[in-house]
Amino acid sequence: MVTVISFGGSIVAPDKVDIDFLKNFVKLIQSFISSDSGRRFIFVVGGGGPARHWQNAYREINGADIKNEEADWIGIMATRLNAQLIKAIMSEWCNQEVVTNPMEVSPLTGRVLVAAGWKPGFSTDYDAVLLAERFKADAVINLSNIEKVYTADPKTDLCAKPIDKITWADFRSMVGDEWTPGKNVPFDPVASRHAEKIGLKVICAAGKDLENLRKILSGEDFFGTTIY
Repeated sequence: MVTVISFGGSIVAPDKVDIDFLKNFVKLIQSFISSDSGRRFIFVVGGGGPARHWQNAYREINGADIKNEEADWIGIMATRLNAQLIKAIMSEWCNQEVVTNPMEVSPLTGRVLVAAGWKPGFSTDYDAVLLAERFKADAVINLSNIEKVYTADPKTDLCAKPIDKITWADFRSMVGDEWTPGKNVPFDPVASRHAEKIGLKVICAAGKDLENLRKILSGEDFFGTTIY
C-alpha cells in the first residue's frame, strides 16, 4: 500500500523549520512502518516561509517587472530545500534521491520516497497527483494550515461554511482552472483537473494535527474535507 502525503510548506517551515512537529511526525510514520511491512509513503513538500520570503523579495525589488516563471522557480528551489531536509531525517527508510520530476521517477525501493517542486506552471499538489497516479495510490492526503475546505475564505467572509465532502466539479467551480505562483487555494486548480480526470480522491486536513492524521492513516473517522 502506497500513501501519498502532500505537505504545505507552511507545515514544515512556516517561517523557520518546525523541529518539534517534524520529530513527532517521524515518530508517527515510524509507528505505521513498523506495524505494517507493506506500508510505503511518498511525501511531497511545499516551499513554506522560504518560498514566500524570497518570492516577496523578488516582487519588491522588481516591482511590476516580474515574471511568473522566475517567481515559480524561486518557490521550487524552496520546496527542494525542505524536501532534502525530510529525506535526511528519514534516511533510515528513504534510499532514493529527492524526486524533482514526477514523470521520470524510479520504482519505489525503500519505505519512503520524498518529492519536491518540478517546473514552472506546476505546484507540488500537481506533483502529488502525478505520483499517486504513478504508484496507484487511491488518495492524496493534503496537509496544510487549514482544517477543512470552506465555501469561501473564512478570514474575509463571515458566511463561509466548512465542507465535509465535495465533488471535483463543485470544488473546481470554486477555485477556477488557472495556477499562479503562491496562489492561496486549498488545492491547486491544475492538480484538481487531473485528479478529477483520473478519479483520485484528495483529503484536505490540518497538517499540525497529528492525531487526526493518525486517524486518516488508520481509516478512522477524521476531521477534514474529502474531494472526490
